[in-house]
Amino acid sequence: MSESSPKAVAAVADAAAVVSATAAGNWRRATGFAGAAIGVLAAGAAAGVALERMTVGRDMRRKARLALDATGPYGAVRGTPGKTYADDGTELYYEVDDVEPDTGAAVAPRRRRLFGRKAPAPVTVVFSHGYCLGQDSWHFQRAALRGVVRTVHWDQRSHGRSGRGVAQLEQRVPVSIDQLGRDLKAVIDAAVPDGPIVLVGHSMGGMTVMALADQYPELIRERVVAVALVGTSSGQLGEVNFGLPVAGVNAVRRVLPGVLRALGQRAELVEKGRRATADLFAGIIKRYSFASRDVDPAVERFAERMIESTPIDVVAEFYPAFADHDKTEALAHFAGLPVLVLAGVEDLVTPSRHSEAIADLLPDAELVLVPDAGHLVMLEHPEVVTDRLADLLTRAGAVPAGATVGGYGSTSGTARPG
Repeated sequence: MSESSPKAVAAVADAAAVVSATAAGNWRRATGFAGAAIGVLAAGAAAGVALERMTVGRDMRRKARLALDATGPYGAVRGTPGKTYADDGTELYYEVDDVEPDTGAAVAPRRRRLFGRKAPAPVTVVFSHGYCLGQDSWHFQRAALRGVVRTVHWDQRSHGRSGRGVAQLEQRVPVSIDQLGRDLKAVIDAAVPDGPIVLVGHSMGGMTVMALADQYPELIRERVVAVALVGTSSGQLGEVNFGLPVAGVNAVRRVLPGVLRALGQRAELVEKGRRATADLFAGIIKRYSFASRDVDPAVERFAERMIESTPIDVVAEFYPAFADHDKTEALAHFAGLPVLVLAGVEDLVTPSRHSEAIADLLPDAELVLVPDAGHLVMLEHPEVVTDRLADLLTRAGAVPAGATVGGYGSTSGTARPG
């Protein structure tokens, strides 16, 4: 631990006090536990980063965030909007990027149909995002594949532009990874009613893909032609230590579920506290999202905005589902398919050993471990992720060999956003 750790912990405690001072009684005790848990995280993983954030003028930081929001084009790629409904009535929002029509002069004005049949449906790549993120987390890959292959990007329930989970809001039914798998099936039924499919999932999105396979093996067998699992896990997430020492991780595991429940019950007060301590949490978000030092500040801010936009009650609602997640047996449904398993070597949220475990069960899969990369590897090293996805799509016949994939930009601090 660095020499600045005590100061960082003090800064975290002071920030947590802003939240706990807004109410009394049980709420004060709950936020006290929250401050302790956050303090452990900061001391073990974000010491120095938090201190740096706290020593810059608040007004200057606010202006910097506004400037980054204005100049960073990330998340601005939009497609044709659509919506469908989950089995509990939750509205699910998705967007479709269709392949650009070929308007070359050599194309005949009419194409004959063979025996009256339509041309086969194109391959569609369906992207599923992670916890506390949204469809825009695939910004670089979406921009690169735009016009090359048909893609569908959707927001998981209670995230992004999708509706709040009806079963959770009205019936207090816990979120499950199985429910997310059924949600993905609803999106596929609406946006990709026929034709071959490539499934791509990051983190929770990868778990959603596994849950889909577990519940709808016939869909995988009949229509899925390739799968990409990025920074995800098939189970045993309760053993993840988040880069903390043993004592720290044990404390976090002990108090975090109860703390999140308490915070979720006082969402309005917590959101005010989150705004008051935005700079502190930005440091923690950066630590658990990225590993390299030269990430474009606008990309860092983009990640912060996605995570900050997830309401605290949604954060609390989804967290327990990960402890119960175990879809190891479902991986067998991907056997024989082209599969990409990719992870950042320094991922503290879903460590790369979980990806290695998936690849061990799918010996024909391509395993790619990206050095100097954290959990948001598709934002941190977009060129690697896009390159491996393009190769997967070529192997699956989704795009012709030699097809040109568009630029994906760079996340280095000196490069212009692409």
